[in-house]
Parts: sequence; C-alpha cells; structure tokens
Amino acid sequence: MSAVRRVIVLRHGQTGHNAKGIWQGQLDAPLSDKGHAQALAAAAALVHFHPTRVLASDLSRAADTGRDVARACGIPIDLDARWREIHAGQWQGLTNDEVRARFPEERAMHDRGEDFKRGVDGESITDVARRVREALDELLPSMAPGETVVIATHGVSGRAVVAELIGIPQDLAWQRLAGLSNCHWAEVVESGQGWRLRTWNASA
Repeated sequence: MSAVRRVIVLRHGQTGHNAKGIWQGQLDAPLSDKGHAQALAAAAALVHFHPTRVLASDLSRAADTGRDVARACGIPIDLDARWREIHAGQWQGLTNDEVRARFPEERAMHDRGEDFKRGVDGESITDVARRVREALDELLPSMAPGETVVIATHGVSGRAVVAELIGIPQDLAWQRLAGLSNCHWAEVVESGQGWRLRTWNASA
C-alpha cells in the first residue's frame, strides 16, 4: 500500500429537489431513484481506492450516499453535522427563479461570488469553512500513512472542504472550481508540499 494519504470528497446523489432546481441547503431532501443508482455506481468505483472509513453529513442524501460506499467497501461510517450543506436561510425550498424574484440583490451578490449569509438568516461560505475546518483538524491527525478516507457531503460544503485541504482562499475556490455534480468527487492527496488536488468532478 502506498504511504500517500488521500481524501475523497464525494457529493451526494441526486434528489428530487436537485432535479427541480430547488435550493435545499439543510432541508433533509432524500435521494431520488436516480440518486440511489448514482450512489451505488460511485460506491463501486470508489472501492478501487481502498478507503478505510467514510465520514458523512447527517443529512439523509449524503448519509445514504456514504452508507452505500461504506457497504461496498466493508468499512465504518461516521455521521457528523459539520459536513452539512450551507444553510441557505429563507432561500431553502425556493427555486432559482423564486430566489431571483424575492431576493434580487442577494442573488446578484451570489452570482458575483461575494460572501454573505444566504437567505438573510442562513450561513456564509466563511461560516461553512469554519465548521469544516474544525472537522478536518480532527480528521487529518488521525489518518495513518497510506490511508484513504471518503467524505460524503454536499456541493458548497464539498468545495469548502477542498479549499481548506489545499490551502486556497474560499473566494478563489468559488471562482476557480465549478460545482461538484451529483455523485462526483474530488481526490485530494498529500505530498511533500502539503495537500494537492489530483482530480476534480470525477465520476464512476
């Protein structure tokens, strides 16, 4: 086994809200039939990385995706709310068109890549980065040489995890990294110069 440590940041499978363009945030939308199929396919592909454990958001769409990976690999899973998606405040449950109509100034700020609390009383990217950083600071010292860990999470929080791992500002990650598609993943590996992004938006 290689002594290189690896983190796979996996976005959950599709939900009905994803298909309809509805902002989920921390609403607990379950996987659709398509999402379940995507999770099983991703799990079969990730077996080849020989992960030793899965960490997952406790929201069911990510937790169920993570459980499929854990079952396929025969490894444990640990659920943690710190891997949750950004809380989108009053945007949650609205379509993109509805957000644009009701919150035009905030939506314009979002499109420009500015950091602010989503939906008036939700989280900012800075808030998300703070909680995933705390979780990473517990994870990384616990990883053995050669270990691979899968983090089953969400689109915005997954990008925040990658930015924290490779040490780039969150606003730069927002500009440079397109969103992770459903059940696509980023592979981040440790080198002599720290953690680096090997693949982005890979799929089964």
